[in-house]
Amino acid sequence: MRPIRKLEGNVTGLKARQKKQLEKLYKRRLPPRELVTQEFARRLTEISREIRRQVGVLVNRKGEVEWVIVGSANQIVLPDLKRLRVAERRFRGLRCLHTHLSQEPLTRDDLTDLALLRLDAMSAIEAREDGLPGIVRTAHLTPASAGGNGSEPWELMPEVLPSQIDFDFIAFITELEEEFAEKRGEHHRFDRRERAILVGVTTGSVEEAREHLSELAELARFSDVVVLDTLVQKRAKLDRRYLLGKGKIEELVIQSLQKGADLIIFDRNLTPAQVRSIAAATDLKILDRTQLILDIFARRAQSSEGKLQVELAQLRYMLPRLTEMDTALSRLTGGIGGRGPGETKLEIDRRRARDRIARLQKSIQDIRRKRGERRKRRVGRGLPIVTLVGYTNAGKSSLLNRLTKSNVAAGSRMFETLDPTTRRLRVPVEKEVLLADTVGFIRDLPPELIEAFRATLEEIETSALILHVVDASSSESRERMDAVAKILSDLELDDIPQLVVFNKSDLLSPDERAALGSLPDSIVVSALTGDGTEAVVERVGSFVKMPAPVGYPSSS
Repeated sequence: MRPIRKLEGNVTGLKARQKKQLEKLYKRRLPPRELVTQEFARRLTEISREIRRQVGVLVNRKGEVEWVIVGSANQIVLPDLKRLRVAERRFRGLRCLHTHLSQEPLTRDDLTDLALLRLDAMSAIEAREDGLPGIVRTAHLTPASAGGNGSEPWELMPEVLPSQIDFDFIAFITELEEEFAEKRGEHHRFDRRERAILVGVTTGSVEEAREHLSELAELARFSDVVVLDTLVQKRAKLDRRYLLGKGKIEELVIQSLQKGADLIIFDRNLTPAQVRSIAAATDLKILDRTQLILDIFARRAQSSEGKLQVELAQLRYMLPRLTEMDTALSRLTGGIGGRGPGETKLEIDRRRARDRIARLQKSIQDIRRKRGERRKRRVGRGLPIVTLVGYTNAGKSSLLNRLTKSNVAAGSRMFETLDPTTRRLRVPVEKEVLLADTVGFIRDLPPELIEAFRATLEEIETSALILHVVDASSSESRERMDAVAKILSDLELDDIPQLVVFNKSDLLSPDERAALGSLPDSIVVSALTGDGTEAVVERVGSFVKMPAPVGYPSSS
């Protein structure tokens, strides 16, 4: 015999007899294939009319009553069902039957609960003055909106009396689930990539937030994620629990249901508490900007050194999130598709994580020591070092190849270069310099990555000159230049002489090229065509003829 469960909701002021009547609903059982029977509906409406409050039940597909809920005269609040896991492309296996004390249709709250909780159906039974059941109004989820046509993700069924309901509910809901599975599974047949909705929350300019989302979309694309839609909200103050407002969270859930999204990516870093709250509210995998960048680094890491640095960054990011490995965090820890050299470490306990971090730090410290020794040898040979820095995907590696006639891996992808690459560059007056490529920068570069890649970034410290490579074709070139300048300043490297190299001039108009070329300490080039690269070599050559910076040996 199933144990009697307690009543949920607004039970204050009810008489003992009324509570007992409500509790007896737990003992009732509906025929599984019937949405509701005349007798069961009458039992609900009689009690509801007597206590003058809405009464609802959640019934599983066996016809058993799982919850009995008491509301107010105007609404009913369903219990938290998030602890009940629901399989992808399936409903929750519960239908809600509740009373309305007036002849009103299903409310917006009713329909929102249907979508948010992914219920099998939402039915409102009119409780007439005489206690008898009147019209039954029912809605169910529909896959018709999965293509994103902007309509609501539910469908209203014809209004009927309980005695006139004549269809096989189990067959109906099973067929509906199959339609959802087919609709959402279409992209999986030939495209196994995950599908995401991008979210930006700002207290400033909405236009700037949209530009940032454009960059986030580019990051997602390089991580093999299909971007389905974006959502931006401006708030006077960020919500401490959800970041978004509660209403926007509900809109986001409905939007993800319509679009068939697998995950939600935020253009901000989330606290562990926010991850848990948003994951519980949306029932989807949640990623923030840092984790998306970490995922790209994990995909790009090829050398053992790069993998160590990425794993260290991942563990540092995940350590404060290992306090409670609940279902919310289980949707976070895997990254995009569960990739990355450190992904199996993300599920270990905090003590083992700290031990692993300590070992990684020791290994990277050894790398720093060896790099330092190599730098000393290069300084001893008197070869000046010129370092390429810039925003990711600005074309640094392509410029290195063009200037030194090398064949370093380069492509139109973010963070193509993780490991520093050094090549000799012949400059006028029969001199040579060492031209070094570095990891690309990005706005709000995660501090975990800066710390992990400090051994790599130390290569910049001994540079005689920095070539700041800028994607001149980007509409955000000025903002990206400022982001690079901020990172160099944070690393205390902004006192090294710089030459700005505006790359991708082949994508600019003659007037745009002329305007950039007139700026001081700058050159306009195209690494693709080679235009302007000779001027770069000449400027570097003229620089190394100058007296060496203080503390740096002369190159003559």
